[in-house]
Amino acid sequence: MTDMPHVPRLRTPRLLLREWRDGDLTPFAAINADPEVAAFLTTPLTRQESDAFVGRIVDHWRTDDCALWAVERVADGAFLGFCGLSVPPWAPGPEVEIGWRLARHAWGHGYATEAAREVARFAFETLGLDELVSYTSVSNPRSRRVMEKLGMARTDAGAPYDFEQPRLAPGHPLRPHLIYRLSRATWEAMRA
Repeated sequence: MTDMPHVPRLRTPRLLLREWRDGDLTPFAAINADPEVAAFLTTPLTRQESDAFVGRIVDHWRTDDCALWAVERVADGAFLGFCGLSVPPWAPGPEVEIGWRLARHAWGHGYATEAAREVARFAFETLGLDELVSYTSVSNPRSRRVMEKLGMARTDAGAPYDFEQPRLAPGHPLRPHLIYRLSRATWEAMRA
């Protein structure tokens, strides 16, 4: 990618969280077009929409302290998807969200949790954030499990949902969304 801004690299035992490269566009488009990956998104993305999404990620790295990292498996250099920080324009509040999207072949190996733990460390230690949030559809058990493994919790666990995703039509089954939160104090206590 031309004119790629500086992106701090993060490393875990199995993963490299890095800047985006031209070679990531094709596998990322395949991830975004996969119906199983897109099952809890608003819709699968076309190649053009996927490439534009990467363009917005790169723009955020130019203007913000953080954005979404490309996730690469260290063992073989395979591109797995993304993990990182953002403030979605549709979100109910201004908090920074931690999020991820991985290729289906990368599911079930703990990669999302491993990457998200490192991103949370960066958010709290480097950026000095006091809290992270994560949003998901009520019906997305995989993401909910990752959030819980990170130590995130809902403010009102008894409520059926926390807000309605405004990009989806009323009555859409994915519209009810949950908010999970992780404070710096909780994160520090978990690390102690």
